[in-house]
Amino acid sequence: MQNFNIHSHSIYSDGKSTPREMVEEAVRQGLTKLGFSEHSPLPFDNNFSVKSDQMPKYIADIAALKEEFKDQIEILCGLEADYIPGVSETFAVTKERYHLDYLIGGVHLVGQSANPDELWFIDGPKWEIYDEGLQKFFDGDIRKGVRCFFDQTNAMIEHEEFDIIAHFDKIKMHNRDRYFHEDEPWYRALAMETLDLIREKGLVMEVNTRGIYKKRYPGFYPSPWLMEEAHRMGIPTIISSDAHHFSELTLEFDAAEEALRSAGYGEVAPLRGA
Repeated sequence: MQNFNIHSHSIYSDGKSTPREMVEEAVRQGLTKLGFSEHSPLPFDNNFSVKSDQMPKYIADIAALKEEFKDQIEILCGLEADYIPGVSETFAVTKERYHLDYLIGGVHLVGQSANPDELWFIDGPKWEIYDEGLQKFFDGDIRKGVRCFFDQTNAMIEHEEFDIIAHFDKIKMHNRDRYFHEDEPWYRALAMETLDLIREKGLVMEVNTRGIYKKRYPGFYPSPWLMEEAHRMGIPTIISSDAHHFSELTLEFDAAEEALRSAGYGEVAPLRGA
């Protein structure tokens, strides 16, 4: 079904492999396309996004690899744009400034502050940080915290310009059925509201496999029931491994393809404009 991956991170952001290592592995596996999507620059110190002063080098490095490997694989240069309302740069401005091939939009930090200590980090390997943030910012009220995550995701969809939406139900990752269950009506209503906006804006929805192979969550983002709803709504989809190391480029792709077929999909979407 799919022979490419366009959600990947190298040492320019929080990845562990160089861009060349990623490309060489993609060629070895016979992939037709590889996209680099480093976490976009943010206006505060952190250990996961590409630094603003490194962006020209990142762009030049990927451009050189595009040329060097042009007869073996198509290479794309993009960003995974982190959306923090009132803090992150407008996506369209970022894309035009760096002449990027595409943007993936995602929410990893919930809130409206340029101080990372005032943002709820819902990602990463430590569930303790998720729990601490839920208590600190929402007094342990999971419904309030989850609604804020989806509200921020919805604002990104409504106000920003991008191509693919990343792991839009990732708020469930560290929940692990401790605070809520996905079959609860209030949760399903929030997820469906976001899915309807994805359809309305014509975005491509990724099926992200990283939770499974990193053993942080035993399923995909989004869950199979959302894949079925997305298929019913005619939302195009794409599989991504969200690779942070060359060895992760296509992990769990076969399982994702099976899940998509079970949901009714027969093919993945092409990437617009690239």
